[in-house]
Amino acid sequence: MLLLSACQGGSAPADSPSVTGSTTASPTSSGSVPAASPGPTASLVYKPADAKGKAQNVPVPVMPELAKENSKAGLEAFVGYWYAVGNYADETGDVSGLSTLSTLECKACTQFRNAALDSSKNGRWIVGGKVRTPRIEIAWNAGHTTQQAKVQVIQEAITYYNADGTEGRPADPATNDAFAVVASFETTWKVVDTGVIR
Repeated sequence: MLLLSACQGGSAPADSPSVTGSTTASPTSSGSVPAASPGPTASLVYKPADAKGKAQNVPVPVMPELAKENSKAGLEAFVGYWYAVGNYADETGDVSGLSTLSTLECKACTQFRNAALDSSKNGRWIVGGKVRTPRIEIAWNAGHTTQQAKVQVIQEAITYYNADGTEGRPADPATNDAFAVVASFETTWKVVDTGVIR
């Protein structure tokens, strides 16, 4: 998702998207529909965005059961899922899942959601920008409701396109940064703050 670019080198322009994402793999469609079932005989195939148009049939990330646990392993799974939902928001402009995973007080989270919305406004789209999180370290404090993760966030380069297919704002290069993700657990995990570690 475009969460990262908003956090790098200060704030992103108000009209520009920002970046985020996750390495948690999104589920894919299962193959063909059985012949006895009504409807289409072929499953929808995911097609990433390219210079010709937006991504199609983007798989919706599914929260792992472990990410629902108030534990060190649960937080690690949650952080990976949060970035996966960010990638989905950037590809589709659908921030509904992302909105449920953070508190209203998380200003960076609001910027991330707004950037994902802006990237798809008026027919715009992005190519690239997928985020991977190959390393997540949890600083677990037993007995506390708020915990912190240090996350290696590797993001692909991003190219921005206008609805007419012309390139929009200047492209963003690929990045490899360390992020802090602060999350709290009451009945579920929610991100309360995030940003690049300087």
